Amino acid sequence: MKKTLNLVLRPEEAFDEAQFEAAVLKRAKVSDSTAQVRALKRSIDARSKNVKVNIQALVSVQEELPPVISYQRDYPNVKNAEPVIIVGFGPAGMFAALRCVELGFKPIVIERGSDVRNRRRDLAAINKEQTVNPESNYCFGEGGAGTYSDGKLYTRSKKRGDIQKSLEILVAHGATDQILVDSHPHIGTNKLPKVVQEIRESILGAGGEIHFDTKVTDFVLDGDEMKGVVLGGGTKLTGLGVILATGHSARDIFHLLHQKQVFIEAKPFALGVRIEHPQALIDKIQYHCETDRGPWLPASSYALVHQTYFDNKQRGVFSFCMCPGGFIVPAATAPGEVVVNGMSPSRRDSKFANSGIVTAIELEDLKTYEKFGPLAGLAFQQEVEKRACNVAGGTQVAPAQRMVDFVQNKVSGSLNDTSYQPGLASVSMNEVLPDFVHERLRKAFKAFGKKMNGYYTNEAQIVGVESRTSSPVRIPRDRETCEHVQIKRLFPCGEGAGYAGGILSAAMDGEKCADALISLYKKA
Repeated sequence: MKKTLNLVLRPEEAFDEAQFEAAVLKRAKVSDSTAQVRALKRSIDARSKNVKVNIQALVSVQEELPPVISYQRDYPNVKNAEPVIIVGFGPAGMFAALRCVELGFKPIVIERGSDVRNRRRDLAAINKEQTVNPESNYCFGEGGAGTYSDGKLYTRSKKRGDIQKSLEILVAHGATDQILVDSHPHIGTNKLPKVVQEIRESILGAGGEIHFDTKVTDFVLDGDEMKGVVLGGGTKLTGLGVILATGHSARDIFHLLHQKQVFIEAKPFALGVRIEHPQALIDKIQYHCETDRGPWLPASSYALVHQTYFDNKQRGVFSFCMCPGGFIVPAATAPGEVVVNGMSPSRRDSKFANSGIVTAIELEDLKTYEKFGPLAGLAFQQEVEKRACNVAGGTQVAPAQRMVDFVQNKVSGSLNDTSYQPGLASVSMNEVLPDFVHERLRKAFKAFGKKMNGYYTNEAQIVGVESRTSSPVRIPRDRETCEHVQIKRLFPCGEGAGYAGGILSAAMDGEKCADALISLYKKA
């Protein structure tokens, strides 16, 4: 007999294994000692002072529970199969490669950055020596931007693909099965590299190829068809088609496409700052606790949005990539720029909470950059990042200001402790951000303080700049076939092409593009 129950439990009942089992069996009125219990879904309800956890649980009596996942790492040998060229080995490229293997095609993956092990050295150099390797950093390398900047798996893209399958692939490659349960699943930057490495081993074990530290410098075009790519040493690779999954920061690829007269277009994106609070303060606000949150509840998060008006234009200001118990990290992809991002380890046990606070940048905001054509947003983004670097001293030290000081337009006499390793410089963020950005942020921070009592405080500080929320360029494709609107056999994919916004949505888009390419061009 199997029974599914929907329960409301105390945190200690929900998160302690023994108490959870006892509570579920009691509610199910089951006393059989052979009974088994499994959590199916879990979400925290902190709307009242007494925090509760909503649980969907499965109880099985005298019957084995079904396997946690149905996905199996059982792939055909594709060593001698027809190749598909995949540029980029972030989540879109990884899942596109796995899907090619599943369908019997050989993925040949080109990744400009290093594998996860060697990539750690490049990240250490940014943090400790403030040296940016433009080919391997927090954005470029095995696993893409998400590998070392959090591993959040929440997505609203319910119609993009099979979310359950994507999560099960991650579990099959070593991720905790709790990502199948939690309403906002998260792997953690300390655990995700191992999962990425296991996915790599599946692709290589099936006969696929992955070339790290290898850069695409040109495309092989024959009229309106993409035949393949040219690598740094002049080597040409051709295949059934090209899946372009280069991420939101591969500016050279956007420039190359524009140079080759492949149609691309500017698109709206977002830009702002990263704000850092003490995690204990966010817990106090969200969990209504007087002291600490206790041993059972995870570090709390938040999501905020406010509509602002400036220069007769309405724009949203919103939190982005909120990292409870996390760290701010340097995400620049070239010397001479300062970019910040956030990440959390699996335990989310840092004493800091950070989140991007960004405002929408629409095309009408970029009138003075029209001379750059489809690269207008990219030029604006790059200019702000360079200004952040110059204002803070020309290294990876980031410009910062306490929150209330920022709103009151006052340079902070001192700054708070921070998780950002390269360090902070106290400046006026007016010197970094355009007027229409910093004025919207000022209005929003005061509004956020009314929504979350205690949020608006000089215990928090803003760190600049958060500018890589998404790609400022779209590579247009057909809605149905996913093929580029102008160039056949070119399949723009993932976040860099403007069609995804995070690990899971990019992964599903990778699968979708692989399906589309193979469906269109496989031999009958």
